[in-house]
Amino acid sequence: MKPTVVSADVLFEDHRATLKWEWVAGLGASERRFDEVAVRAARSGADLVGYLNYIHPYRVQILGEREVAYLTNATQEDCARRIARIVTLEPPVLVLTDGQQAPDALLSMCERAQIPMFATHEPSAFVIDVLRAYLSKHFAERTSMHGVFMDILGLGVLITGESGLGKSELGLELITRSSGLVADDAVDLYRVNQTTIEGRCPELLQNLLEVRGIGLLDIRAIFGETAVRRKMMLLRLIVHLVRRETMEREYERLPYEPLTQDVLGVPVRKAVIPVVAGRNMAVLVEAAVRNTILQLRGVDTYQEFVERHRRAMEKGG
Repeated sequence: MKPTVVSADVLFEDHRATLKWEWVAGLGASERRFDEVAVRAARSGADLVGYLNYIHPYRVQILGEREVAYLTNATQEDCARRIARIVTLEPPVLVLTDGQQAPDALLSMCERAQIPMFATHEPSAFVIDVLRAYLSKHFAERTSMHGVFMDILGLGVLITGESGLGKSELGLELITRSSGLVADDAVDLYRVNQTTIEGRCPELLQNLLEVRGIGLLDIRAIFGETAVRRKMMLLRLIVHLVRRETMEREYERLPYEPLTQDVLGVPVRKAVIPVVAGRNMAVLVEAAVRNTILQLRGVDTYQEFVERHRRAMEKGG
């Protein structure tokens, strides 16, 4: 599900320092929000920001030098009609950029229609980039998954599995091998575009790892700043731990196609590793990560083996 919509005052305060803008009209509409229908229909939050366009309603309308010229460089009747049409777009916010001055008619229209208008000296392209990135994350579809999310060799890896198989202990060993902890137990996942899932740690669990028999460990305090990751990471691989009998019953030893798991509609590569006494699980996970990195670069070891086998059969025949 997408989160609740953001109001004009929240948008303004969250970017007061970055965009150095002022609230120049529609001060009484601080609770004005994005239209919920538009939010649900948008492919991402980026669709909710753009230059003034009369066929795209319900989004933040950016008014740069060209847009202001369009609203002012015409007959008085045409200018009034162009400004009045903005009301039909039902924008949550208007943003004047490039240091433009708002025409008096536009200010009056915003006051009458209770449409917040911000003004900044920052260029239009920069404002659009900042707001699109913010809204993409704010309105991203999200879910939570149980597991240990880590930065392993620069790849975002979620370790999942059956209860009692030692996911947190494995995470701890990987930390001692220079991997970084993002989140333990609960991982917040966001689909920021059609092909990308990002994950981060809930604030309550920041830096913490629970190990059975020891309790909660503050990984940052024990291992230092480099042992944790503060920011979101892209989820590129799910390592799923299973018991040997589960592996034999439910999975092929050599799957013909790479395994994937659907997360918020995005297929994420998956490696299934059976947990057996005596196996070095940290080494196996790192090997799975290295193999995934090769696959992302277009190197498929299994398919290369199949091709090698085919050539050998042809040569033998």
